[in-house]
Amino acid sequence: MKRQMLGRCPICTANLDITRLHCPSCNTAIEGKFDPCKFCRLPLDQQEFIEVFIKCRGNIKEVEKELGISYPTVRGRLEAVIESLGYRPEPIPKTDPEVARKRKEVLDALNKGEITAEEAVALLKKV
Repeated sequence: MKRQMLGRCPICTANLDITRLHCPSCNTAIEGKFDPCKFCRLPLDQQEFIEVFIKCRGNIKEVEKELGISYPTVRGRLEAVIESLGYRPEPIPKTDPEVARKRKEVLDALNKGEITAEEAVALLKKV
């Protein structure tokens, strides 16, 4: 069974230093202070999420299917990974009430048959 390298101390959760590297082929050992990549310090569940996210080419719908979780859960996990890597995720923009009103007007006009689907698409792109 392959053991997963620890990135954080299991006692106090501080970052662990890598101080020894070993070659199993020739038995060479190198000692010093080595820095792991940012991803190595992430908890295993976040590493596994990143692997699925990359496998799905960043397509959230595919991640939903692969993991059997909802869109908001995928977004939440992605935000958590971003924060764990030391970045501040940008807030998800809220819809401007005026923009929402204009979009609703266009969709209402489409439902009433006052405009065609092509006209609705063109109007929605302008909003």
